[in-house]
Amino acid sequence: MRFADRLQKVETSAIRELFKLLGKPGIISFAGGFPDSAMFDVEGLREASARALGEEAGSALQYGATEGYDPLREQLAAFMQAKGADVAPAGLIVTTGSQQALDLLGKTMISPGDKVIVEGPTFLATIQCFRLYGAELVSAPIDAHGVQTDRLEALIAEHRPKFVYLIPTFGNPSGALLNLERRRKVLELAVKYQTLIVEDDPYGDLYFGEAPPPSLLALSKEVPGSRELLAHCGSMSKVLSPGLRVGWMIAPPALQANAVMCKQFSDAHTSTFAQATAAQYLKAGRMPATLAHVRKVYGQRAQAMGQALQRELGEAVSFTQPQGGLFFWARLTGAGGSTRDAGEFARRAIEQLVAFVPGAPFYATAPDASTLRLSFATADVARIEEGIQRLRNAL
Repeated sequence: MRFADRLQKVETSAIRELFKLLGKPGIISFAGGFPDSAMFDVEGLREASARALGEEAGSALQYGATEGYDPLREQLAAFMQAKGADVAPAGLIVTTGSQQALDLLGKTMISPGDKVIVEGPTFLATIQCFRLYGAELVSAPIDAHGVQTDRLEALIAEHRPKFVYLIPTFGNPSGALLNLERRRKVLELAVKYQTLIVEDDPYGDLYFGEAPPPSLLALSKEVPGSRELLAHCGSMSKVLSPGLRVGWMIAPPALQANAVMCKQFSDAHTSTFAQATAAQYLKAGRMPATLAHVRKVYGQRAQAMGQALQRELGEAVSFTQPQGGLFFWARLTGAGGSTRDAGEFARRAIEQLVAFVPGAPFYATAPDASTLRLSFATADVARIEEGIQRLRNAL
């Protein structure tokens, strides 16, 4: 078969390949980026789906508008407004998970050879998606406070990208939190260079202590002209259920119109039954309690993992304690003769029946082979402590 040339630009996900090794009995996995299914509000979703069928079956089971199911758009707009973002229902489109929003951005914005700036490291599926459409990716360095805006400005000035893609709040894989000063600077750069900023925000509600700074979308009201150069992607996957496949995108009108057109060609619309269920769930007011619960549990697990890493691995690893999200981002130091190769460390770890993801695939350019990502989301405290003890034996 003669496949499309663009397939030569991507390869199978390193994370998906790793999952093939996870079938061994007794393995403890820190590899996935999944929420814990034990914390899904099954009863709330059961009630929501029953109301969707009882009150609006004709609509919930029928074809729907590509832009999204209006009752859900209204609920999502209210959800965003409660977080300080001025959003009208007509100003957002519902997508099949936020991953589809990224795909629509690729379809509508990227021509082969276009430059796109991403964080180094960034979400692996974003790298694959944008490369599939022919983007030449440029990495902007980050630290514990998010993207380094002085370096970002230099890269924007040099490459004049089609857009800049950021995960400002508890990034995947970095867990980094962009501080308020840098958030303002990013919006100012958008206006100065007339460059689109894409804010991906699947983890912003998963904070463990104080709430993070306002999203770029909420903050844009303070930087004149920035709202017209900002696209925001959100998701219910990490806080409610990934199985619903409910995400959304808020974008400038011209971009939104083209995204809707492209969505028509791919899936016509996101499942109306899933949208009706999500709308009923949000309408019932259960989300605040759900968020409070998952924040508490994930916060405890993150604290346990940080303490275990310090206790068991000591100076062999460096990391910043995450303030939210699902991930630890760590770097092997080689202290005491321990390995600095995360790929080799991962292979040894599998032999000890524990798994994590080496960090190199998360870099679009200049991968750091000493980095690794660990997720604390799906293991309880006891399994986290046992898993990190096993990692000590793999050093």
